[in-house]
Amino acid sequence: MIPFLDLKTQYRAIKPEIQAAINRVLDSAQYVLGEEVESFEREFAAFSGADFGVAVNTGTSALHLALLAAGIGQDDEVITVPFTFVATVAAIRYTGARPVFVDIDPVTFTMDVNQIERAITPKTKAIVPVHLYGHPADMDAILEIAERHGLKVIEDACQAHGAIYKGRPVGGLGHAGCFSFYPGKNLGAYGEGGMVTTNDAGMQKTMRMLRDWGQEKKYYHVLKGFNYRMEGLQGAILRVKLRHLPAWTEARQSLAAVYDRLLAGNEVVEAPRPPANGTHVYHIYAVRTADRTGLMKTLQSHGIGSGIHYPIPVHLQEAHADLGHKKGDFPESERAADQVLSLPMFPELARTDLEVVAAAITQETFVG
Repeated sequence: MIPFLDLKTQYRAIKPEIQAAINRVLDSAQYVLGEEVESFEREFAAFSGADFGVAVNTGTSALHLALLAAGIGQDDEVITVPFTFVATVAAIRYTGARPVFVDIDPVTFTMDVNQIERAITPKTKAIVPVHLYGHPADMDAILEIAERHGLKVIEDACQAHGAIYKGRPVGGLGHAGCFSFYPGKNLGAYGEGGMVTTNDAGMQKTMRMLRDWGQEKKYYHVLKGFNYRMEGLQGAILRVKLRHLPAWTEARQSLAAVYDRLLAGNEVVEAPRPPANGTHVYHIYAVRTADRTGLMKTLQSHGIGSGIHYPIPVHLQEAHADLGHKKGDFPESERAADQVLSLPMFPELARTDLEVVAAAITQETFVG
């Protein structure tokens, strides 16, 4: 059996370090925020090339607070993509703003920068590019457009810990970068967690208050805030895992290169292309295929796990039908949603496992 994801193997490899970190928190009794979270904020901000890090309870909360701190509110418009996890759009709507979609580039699965300006209106206040699957969006073009139109740029880097764009880490390129530490992410907590990185001292001060009931100090509530605080245990665990992340990223990239070689010229799937201006961190190794259901059945018959990220673009989700979109509005996002399949990808995969996956894919007849 080759699983799509294996978190247990990674845990066993670092179990003594994790146990020591957990014991530190239990001994300190700093269960919410505290020294471990503060240290993780500094370390992850430095890793992401940013001046500040604000730790929160989820990646969704990170997006929500970054948008609020950027001044996004009721009846504003925020440009993003429909081919993403629903949280990207949900966070925009939490602020009272309206998400305005532009389609994706069919090669990178990230925002098609050639469509941004036609989506800008007098109500537009921000752009939220998504570094989907760990592939950095075209940030130079996005930042240039944003600067000309006076817009904020909030990076959704929830799948892109350590991805590089033109020599710089994502998360430190826009006005803020948002990360998720959901367990299956490249840097995953043992529970939920998130982070906003920024170079803006004012934004970070606002977000620190907003995550903790709007308090400037205890019981002095300056803003209408939220309970978005990171737990001490997650901060300590993530500090341990951050030290291993560069090696895990290299392993993912090496495995992706093996997939690329094994699948080159394959008529069943189209493999992802590496970024032209940076590095992909392969949170997901996503291929396109014309018969996704058949391929999934074939892989399953060989004991190989797979996944779909994502089968329905956000503009066609029932929860967001009130935005008024219909099938055909964003054809590249819809085509990706119909064709994309995620293959097994985690640092502990053996190269022989990839050979088994590739051999199953090259079968001429799918299991029906």
